[in-house]
Amino acid sequence: MKFMKIGTKPDTFYTEEATRTVISDAPSDFVIQINNIHYLLHKFPLLPKCGLLQRLCSDSGDLEKVSIKLHDIPGGEDAFEMCAKFCYGITINLSAYNFVPAFCAAKFLRMTESVEKGNFVPKLEAFFNLCILEGWKDSITALQTTVKLPEWSENLGIIRKCIDSIVEKILTPPAKVAWSYTYTRPGYTKKQHHSVPKDWWTEDISDLDVDLFRCIITAVRATHVLPPQLIGEALHVYACRWLPDTTRTPPQTDEELMENNRRIVDSVVSMIPGDKGAVSVGFLLRLTVIANYLRVSPATKTDLLRRSGLQLEEATVDDLIFPSNSPADPEFYNIDLVLEVLESFLVLWRRQSPAAASEWDRSAQVLGTMRKVGKLIDSYLQVVARDVNMPVSKVVSLAEALPDIAREDHDGIYKAINIYLKEHGDLSKADKKRLCRILDCQKLSPEVRAHAVKNERLPLRTVVQVLFFEQERDRGSNSKAAAATHDRHKHKPLPITPSLFHEPGKQTMPSSRESDSQSHKLKLGAANVHDKFSSSTTGKKDNPLLQMQNKRSGGKLALKNERKGVRLETQQVDHQGHNMGRKS
Repeated sequence: MKFMKIGTKPDTFYTEEATRTVISDAPSDFVIQINNIHYLLHKFPLLPKCGLLQRLCSDSGDLEKVSIKLHDIPGGEDAFEMCAKFCYGITINLSAYNFVPAFCAAKFLRMTESVEKGNFVPKLEAFFNLCILEGWKDSITALQTTVKLPEWSENLGIIRKCIDSIVEKILTPPAKVAWSYTYTRPGYTKKQHHSVPKDWWTEDISDLDVDLFRCIITAVRATHVLPPQLIGEALHVYACRWLPDTTRTPPQTDEELMENNRRIVDSVVSMIPGDKGAVSVGFLLRLTVIANYLRVSPATKTDLLRRSGLQLEEATVDDLIFPSNSPADPEFYNIDLVLEVLESFLVLWRRQSPAAASEWDRSAQVLGTMRKVGKLIDSYLQVVARDVNMPVSKVVSLAEALPDIAREDHDGIYKAINIYLKEHGDLSKADKKRLCRILDCQKLSPEVRAHAVKNERLPLRTVVQVLFFEQERDRGSNSKAAAATHDRHKHKPLPITPSLFHEPGKQTMPSSRESDSQSHKLKLGAANVHDKFSSSTTGKKDNPLLQMQNKRSGGKLALKNERKGVRLETQQVDHQGHNMGRKS
């Protein structure tokens, strides 16, 4: 913090009741009234330096003692007294804290260079340009003091110059930051971290009024130099600086304070960059809780729900754990707000779902997002199920809000149901059935099914369903095993047979088709042989196949001999006839 000392005389102002006067041998001839304070001063030190007082005194004529009212002087009596001390040559110390009221009052009194050389206004301007605007914290401090004199500060260009100086320093590369700054993150020490963090500026500007803070953030974003994540971090720091922690502080009753907090929430939400990931989903959810607690405008709450739903897949269970601040709700957890965020997510998810089957990559990504949210909600239900005041209707509503594809299995929701039944032992049978109706027993893992079968807390109907699907699964497994065995036998390779075109003298094995045909013929032949030539059947009886072969060969031999006998007789007859012809 830089200071400027002006004047050399000691302070001789003193107060007597509601009157401020200065110790002097000369009697007072100039009375200035500001609000309820009367200043008994002298014309000689004041008039040469104050153009306004010169004009007012000239209007009053040649009166020896002039009385003037300056109720509308910016900065009030404190600012006027600094100007008066400058006229008397009394020492004053200027800093970023008192510069703005002193400068506005000096401008009001027209203490300019044109009135007297080396006047108060040019000295203040030099201090402002050479000291305050060159410093990081001085610029922020001076800007913050403009809150009390917004119109004067705006018209005199103080606000614009301070904002320009601050933005210029924010855009400075961290390696070139040479001024002091405030950075109190947990676990951070400058001795261990030699480099300047990228968000070094966020804590200092969080001291500003929300309107001034908005001006700086807007100016920084307009340059497009810093990434959205840094803007989001600045908003996060500012919200933590000003907004109440609803998990620790009791409900606020000061309507003025609540209205100011509503204004902060509205401003912060409106400044969040549209880029996904600019702020964490945890911060968005905390803002949503605070907005719900402060009863902000519907537009702000809707925007927060939309942003929270857009990043719900990134949330953890801890992000969803926030207490209910409504006295009408006996439960500890604010499950209604979680349901609102989930419904907002589902609306966005349905819009993103691919309409064409060709969008497989996008479809897988969207499905993965839904599965993450499904696991998150089931894990959250496992936590809120321990609340003894949590009604079953709210648990069912949140669990049923998820579509079927959100749960790849139902192990998580089963665990939540089991915890709820354990913590709510007096639950009616109807409520138990209503709760367990959420379960899809076909989507339970073998370990969970084994637990469910022995779970005495579950309704009998649910246990029967688990057993039924377990048997169906086993039956299906057996059928698949049998089908697999059949397929293995069906596709067993046939034995390789030698070619029919074998070399002479080598034996060949008949093909399977040929073998079946010959076997069939052998059987038929044996049966006929047995019928016709049973009386002449002889041979080995131990081997039926050999028996049939012997019978078959015996039949052929008899027929052959019979045919030979016929031919022999015919030849004999022909021979006899030939001889008789020769004799005759």
